[in-house]
Amino acid sequence: MSDSTSTIRARGEATRRRTLGDAHVNRSRQDPGGFNAPFVDLLTDAAWGHVWGRDTIAPRERSMITLALLAGLGNWEEFELHLRATANTGASRADIQEVLLHVAIYAGVPRANTAFKLAGRILDDMEEG
Repeated sequence: MSDSTSTIRARGEATRRRTLGDAHVNRSRQDPGGFNAPFVDLLTDAAWGHVWGRDTIAPRERSMITLALLAGLGNWEEFELHLRATANTGASRADIQEVLLHVAIYAGVPRANTAFKLAGRILDDMEEG
């Protein structure tokens, strides 16, 4: 691993932990030599080091963009993960409602309908616990 790659990896690891939390990252790294290890490294470098690690826009906005894309694609497992991460990125309940209204217009009402149901339940759960 070159210095630039190790710098990107370190930035990605720090950003990923700050956003998703140590517990999630630790779970994903439980088997460092396992089958998905190259995939975890790819995500850490590309998504978290190169994209989320940039300071052009704030984590709050990145979080909102990510939620819109995941809802629009119907990727509900990742949607829940990133919705829970809003506790760390600063996206508010009102921000998330606005994002999902955009999803309704640009990705379709059925996707937004599911996203609103999931988000309401998950946000309520986060507030309670």
